[in-house]
Amino acid sequence: MSAHCQLTGRKPSFGNAISYSHRRTRRRFDPNIQRKRYWLPGEGRYVRLALSAKGLKTVDAIGIEAAVARIRARGEKV
Repeated sequence: MSAHCQLTGRKPSFGNAISYSHRRTRRRFDPNIQRKRYWLPGEGRYVRLALSAKGLKTVDAIGIEAAVARIRARGEKV
């Protein structure tokens, strides 16, 4: 599975690792992806989501029903 958040759409970004001698090599900055299971009362089932740390806070703020609606609006299957 690629490291991306289902809610916010955050994906890995790329940059340089700079050593003490200032040599640059390419590196990858991965988002902090957590897999979490939520109870979806409207459908009477659990859903398992891969969310970034910011995505988890967003679910806490807007609720799981609204978050799943946003994910489905982006075209992802839940």
